[in-house]
Amino acid sequence: MIDSVMLWNEPNNKSHWDPEIDPDWLLFAEMVKEAGHAIRAANPALTRVLGGISPIDPLFIRNMEERGVLDAVDAVAVHGFPLDWNLWSIHDWPAKVDEIRAVTTLPVWVSEVGVSTFGAEEVQDWGLRRTLELLSGRAPRIHWYSLYDLPREWEATTRHKEAEGSSYYRHFHMGLLRQDGTPKIALESFARHTPEIGLCQWFHFEDHRLDEAVAWMRRLGVRHLRTGLSWADSFRPGALDWFDRQMAALDEFDVTVTFCFTPEHRGISPHHTSAPLVRAEFAEFCTAMVQRYAPGAPT
Repeated sequence: MIDSVMLWNEPNNKSHWDPEIDPDWLLFAEMVKEAGHAIRAANPALTRVLGGISPIDPLFIRNMEERGVLDAVDAVAVHGFPLDWNLWSIHDWPAKVDEIRAVTTLPVWVSEVGVSTFGAEEVQDWGLRRTLELLSGRAPRIHWYSLYDLPREWEATTRHKEAEGSSYYRHFHMGLLRQDGTPKIALESFARHTPEIGLCQWFHFEDHRLDEAVAWMRRLGVRHLRTGLSWADSFRPGALDWFDRQMAALDEFDVTVTFCFTPEHRGISPHHTSAPLVRAEFAEFCTAMVQRYAPGAPT
């Protein structure tokens, strides 16, 4: 069942929010505040989490506090990939979490952390074990990214395609399972840490991996799952049928559902990273999804 909702994904990363349209995050702040208050009205029992930030930047959290966003959420979150993309060491994880704790009294979740197998599977296995040594007991939720490799036929939602080297291609090797569903070395290490550690697994529209993913998570003892419902996808034909199927399949887990991605025709710019033309429409989408999949107790 849904026990928490996350408002956007990596809002301080231009792969997910366009800083040219909204350079000081004023539009983002107003959008999230409205959505956060709407979710509280629809179901007060849900934990509202500010979209996990990447990079881990205390100045961004201060900005959100000054704009009143932290009054509309119950927790903040960070994402980190020091063995693949970040400019800090894996051993810095405790210090990075403490940087955010220093600027807010809200709980700090680690809603995405992972290591690719681009170079070697042994790197992922060591990275998973070391990450959990460093983070265990330091965050209310830790979500490992991800269960599956991203299929090579798909496109990664990132600006890394513009970069030289392996940055973009690492996105296709983040799973504990290969694209064909066979396990990597680190899967066994991951299983030794459930249910303390959860998973982050995005399911694309009509994702063929859904049922198999549920079977694997059940086998691994996963309790906490972070996934998403795309505002942009909600305009596809058959969107509600897919959302219904996805959420029914995941009902046995404690789900953090992330609401994000602007529909192209509803953005200031026609792109999923754009601030919306009408910020209330994002709040309306969030409210509709909560009422459908996590309705509050009748009063």
